[in-house]
Amino acid sequence: MSRNIYFLRRLGLAVLVLVGVMVVTFFVSRVVPSNPAALYAGPRPRPEQVAALEIKLGLDQPLPAQFVRYIGDVLQGDFGVSYRTKREISSDLRIFLPATLELVVVSSFLALLIGIPFGVLSGAHRTGWLDQVTRVLSMVGVSIPTFWLALLLQLLFSGFMGWLPLGGRISNTIILLNPINHVTGFYLIDAVISGNWVAWFDALHHIIMPAAVLATYPIGLTVRMTRAAMVEVLTEPYIDTARAAGLPRRTILFRLALKNAIIPTLTVLGLSFAYSITGAFLIELVFTWPGVGKYVTDAVLNVDFPVVMAVTLVVTVVYIVINLIVDMVQAALDPRVRLG
Repeated sequence: MSRNIYFLRRLGLAVLVLVGVMVVTFFVSRVVPSNPAALYAGPRPRPEQVAALEIKLGLDQPLPAQFVRYIGDVLQGDFGVSYRTKREISSDLRIFLPATLELVVVSSFLALLIGIPFGVLSGAHRTGWLDQVTRVLSMVGVSIPTFWLALLLQLLFSGFMGWLPLGGRISNTIILLNPINHVTGFYLIDAVISGNWVAWFDALHHIIMPAAVLATYPIGLTVRMTRAAMVEVLTEPYIDTARAAGLPRRTILFRLALKNAIIPTLTVLGLSFAYSITGAFLIELVFTWPGVGKYVTDAVLNVDFPVVMAVTLVVTVVYIVINLIVDMVQAALDPRVRLG
């Protein structure tokens, strides 16, 4: 019962956050000086064209009426039409959003795969050489500018060594000769589903550098949080009891201690996942990754507010869902969380 109440409370807060974001983005888009109807009409529109489009787009109505219409459309999954390209925003998001999510998922997997084990070992060997090296590298990871690291990796692995492609999501040759059948929008998954291993290896080569750059901050943060939690947990009496009982060191670290130390780390991973969605925008521009980043950047430069509002709302939903999942996992691992 307490778990259900906790879930409903968190869900209610999430809905309030979502409504707040919708209100703020809508009214900010109306306050900023611009003429959406003129943008929709194209270059050098006539005044009568602009006036007709204002009626067609509902821009002649009072703000409360426009907001109610906007809410109704969003609840039906309709984000409107891009003023610049005249395309349905929902259709564009089905193309660009999976590319960004695939990049974020791979980088988060790297943070999980690298950050937690090194955080555990660093905490277990406190003040040792491994701890010192890990702490320095994690500090570099959270401090280094991602765009600078991206350019450095491009210069090294693409320019000098020629091991990895400079940018893009897949090679033009693969698009022509071994195209991927789109099922989920995640190239690595869709290539496996269709058994297209040539395209899978090509997509893997393209995602290595941008995912590694995007993962540097989450890895550094995960290492630091896991180490701090492990240092605290390893001083608990039940750990001393396990050592006295002769349990293997690996069992003590990765089964007993990590179970309690993982709770704050999960929070960091959840927040890092949400942060990486917006943090991926700059990396997408550097690596010419065809994701939401370039899409929304073009929209901002052209004052295409329906696209900006839609992307903001989708990113907010992803952020809320990830945080709900993290909260539920925390509540399952530690019942005290539900009482807070």
